[in-house]
Parts: sequence; C-alpha cells; structure tokens
Amino acid sequence: MKDQPWLKHYDPEVPAHLEYPNLSLHELFFKSAEKYASHICMRYGAVEYGYSETSLLIRNFASSLIRLGLKPGERIGLVLPNCPEFVIAYYACLLLGAVVVPLNPVYTLNELELQVRKTQICLIIGWQKREELLRQLAAKSGISKLIFCKGEYQKLSNRFVDDGDLTKKNKEKSFDYLVAGINAGADFPRVTQDQPAVFQFSGGTTGTPKAAVALHRNIMANALQFKTWLSTLEEGGEQFLTVIPLSHVYGMVIGLNVGITMGATINLIQDARDTQIILDTIQRKRITFFPGVPAMYHAINQNPSVVAGQYDLRTIKACISGSAPLLPEIRAKFESLTGGKMVEGYGLSEAPTATHCNPIQGENRNGSIGLPLPDVDVRIKISEEHSNGIGELLIKSPQVMSHYLEEEEETRKTIVDGWLRTGDFARMDKDGYFYLAGRKKDLIKVGGFQVWPREVEEAIAKNETVREVVVAGIPDLARGERVKAWIVLQDEANRPDPEKIREACANEIAYFKVPGEIEFINEIPKTPVGKTLRRELVRRDLEKEDRE
Repeated sequence: MKDQPWLKHYDPEVPAHLEYPNLSLHELFFKSAEKYASHICMRYGAVEYGYSETSLLIRNFASSLIRLGLKPGERIGLVLPNCPEFVIAYYACLLLGAVVVPLNPVYTLNELELQVRKTQICLIIGWQKREELLRQLAAKSGISKLIFCKGEYQKLSNRFVDDGDLTKKNKEKSFDYLVAGINAGADFPRVTQDQPAVFQFSGGTTGTPKAAVALHRNIMANALQFKTWLSTLEEGGEQFLTVIPLSHVYGMVIGLNVGITMGATINLIQDARDTQIILDTIQRKRITFFPGVPAMYHAINQNPSVVAGQYDLRTIKACISGSAPLLPEIRAKFESLTGGKMVEGYGLSEAPTATHCNPIQGENRNGSIGLPLPDVDVRIKISEEHSNGIGELLIKSPQVMSHYLEEEEETRKTIVDGWLRTGDFARMDKDGYFYLAGRKKDLIKVGGFQVWPREVEEAIAKNETVREVVVAGIPDLARGERVKAWIVLQDEANRPDPEKIREACANEIAYFKVPGEIEFINEIPKTPVGKTLRRELVRRDLEKEDRE
C-alpha cells in the first residue's frame, strides 16, 4: 500500500487485482452474445442488430474470408468509419486468426500507403465512399484483395438476394454478399490470447509512426479493467455512445470492446463533428455512457439548442474524457447539463488504451489523469532537468503491447525490464493521483487525433517558397491542441498566401493535420548544435496571447 497509495482511493466496487480468463478477444464477444442474445448489440441510425444476429454475421463473414484464402496471421486493413461493417469485420478477422490494422478513413493516399507497406497488409476492407483512392492504394501496394462496404443506414442481412448485377468477381468485393452466409460453414482456427490481435499506429518515442503490436490478452485485459472501473454502470443495461473513431485505439477499446464485455448497446456515430446527431442520439436513445474528447463536450456546451434547454441529457451516467487535457470549466458545465460524472483519463496506443482514470464515484481532481487502473503499476523516473517530483511516467501492466512491429531498437528503448517508457512527464501527489507535466514526444493531439509534426513539415516544405518550417501544438480550449506552423521563406518579398499553403497540405495529409495557423518568421530558434527549439516557439506564442 505504501508504494501504491492510489489503491485506497478506488471506488469500493473496484478491486486492486482482477482475474483474467484464458480467452481471446473475439471469444469475449461470443460470451456476451450468448448471455445477452436477445439484447441490442449495436445501433446505427434507425438500424439495430441484436447480439445473436451480430454473432451470426461475424461468423458468416469470417467463413467468407477463409473461402477467399485468408490465413491466420495475415494482416487485414480496415479503412472504415464507425459503422456496423467495422464491428463485424473487426471480430471476424480476429475469429479467423488474422491481425486487424485499423486505418483512418480520412487519410490521404500517401499516409495510407506508408502504413499499408509497414504492416504488409494483404486485404483491405474499405469504405465504398473512398473506392477510387483505395483502388489506387491497392495498385501501388500490390494488394489484390479489396472488399467494399457501403456504410449506409440500411440493414445487412444473412440472406443475400442476387439481382443478377453481380458477377463472381465483384461478389468477392461486396461486403453485403460476403456477410450473407453464402460461404458459411468454414472451420475456424484456434486462436490463443498470446497471438497478435491489432497493429495500432503510434508516434513511438521518436515522433515517427510505428505499429504497436497488441496481443489478444493486452486488449482483453484493458477492456476488463475498464469494465470494472465503470462502477456505476450495470451489465446488460447500458447505452454506449461510440463517436470516437473505431480506427483509433481509444474508440476501439473503450467505445467498443468495453461495451461488448458488459452486454451494452453500441450506438455508432459516423461523424464526430456532427453535434446535432450526437445530441439527438443522446436524447432519443437515452445514452448512459459517453467516452469522448474535450472538443466534443465543449461543442455540446456551446450548442445554442442545449443552452436554450431544448435537450434532456440527464440520462448520461458517466463520461470518460481522454486524448487531450480536460479543462475544469468544460467538465463543470457538462456535468451541470447532464448530472453525470465526467472524469479524465490517460492512455496510449502502446498500452491499448487506458492506464489511468479518475474514480467514477470518488474524488475527481482537476488537472489530474487520475489513478492507475487495477493491476497497473507505475513509477516516476526522476530526471535531472526536472524538479518537484516530475519525471518520465513508466508503466508495467497486462495491457502493455508486445513490441513495435519490425522496430527492435525502438522496442528496446521503449520497454525496459518490463516497464513501458511512455515518453510523458508526470508527477504523483501523496494520494496516488497523477498529473501530466508535458510530453517528451513532440506529438500533437488535435481533438483526440495524433499529428506528427514531421509529416506536416514535409508537406509544407514541398512549397518552393519555403526555406525552413517548424510545426508544433498550441493549447486550444476546444480541441486540446491546434496545429501551428512557423515558416522561414526563401525570399521575404515573395510571400505566399497562407491559405494556398493549407490547400496544398490538404492534398498530402488529413484535414485535422493541416495547420490552422501559419506564421512567417525571420529565424527559427535552435540550440548551439542546430536542434530546433519547438518549445521556445510555443512559449513565445503563449506569451503573445497573454499580452493580447
């Protein structure tokens, strides 16, 4: 207890240690499907799927993938928004022993190609809305298998009616056909919890994208930890609002797997920026649990209809805020609107996903990422450059990843004697509550999405008027951080229009990575050895804002 003071601040229902069953991740789904067969598993607009029905569709689709030649251990890319097809494909891939590689459906061709090549994907299950881009991606990456999903608000069926328009070739590329049970009856391989389940991209410790290898046991452990932590929720009776993208580890674990383990209904929202749909869903479906990011809660707080009292949001029991710092004023206002408890947590792709969280019933401390979850041990590695108990946050827990894919040196630097070096600096108070003090990485988090400065800088540097560029994150009330670029020009007399630079960036990188602000400067601050001082630029920017 002396070394883990946080344990005495757990909610009474939360134990210090959990028992983890010898199950793979998809077996957790089927266990819930058997227990809650008649319950609604997921809802997408007005379309609903029961647990038993979803279970059948998963088995059908997995059978079809086996008939198409997919084998255990192969990597399958999911380029899909939040929709039923993602959920079905996700568990089907795990059932056949494949590795799921979730990819952001708004990424550009260049971004997707980098990740596809890194993970050696052999099949893409993608959004039909991006069919042209995905066909280009397949051609450039040597992928011969493509399956397209409509992602529409129409129910999938285990009975496929052939209207005569589908040839054998394009039937194999139709999700609707493959999920319908035409090829059902395949034998599924035995999948253990020590096999890879997901390759999730992360910034690593050097700020460049790396694929964190999560085993079935890692994700299962985190799902069960968080299920236990949500002490005010009841099995078989909750309504989850899953608006965090399932392609993001936060959405995949907290928005999907945690809900499945407790037999909840997963209400899928495709566009996280559509506040109107979010509000309508909360009220009509009586949402009880809403994991999100500060930007989402801030948008609801400011919505004119909410301010006017036109929505009843008081069915919400709990909200978990992650991926960006939660400001006290956002939390206080949202709690006053809903009567629910909003708590800040912390996680990372290397420990998919959560490791810390404030208690659901106990004290919620402003500015704190909370207490370590059950079976999560934590150390603070004090460094000479910091004082007041601040040091690098080290974690040892059952959800820590196995390794980085094909990155032996980076893995050795990141996992040392079983301890995950997070790259984040933190401190712990006397009661075991943790507080982040800053990031060792230069990673920027915009509304929960990861942005690596280097890839933004490379996109901007393609402009011939640019001599040097530095990109960093600036604190932002609504989104956690915003992307800003500082540019030194080749010729100050030939200054380009900042909007033109942003438009060019949009062709290279996803919309949320495009700098919202561009500043032209004469010189970029550097150390005597030439290392760019990003923090100095950020400091100057914040001081300027304070003066204004």
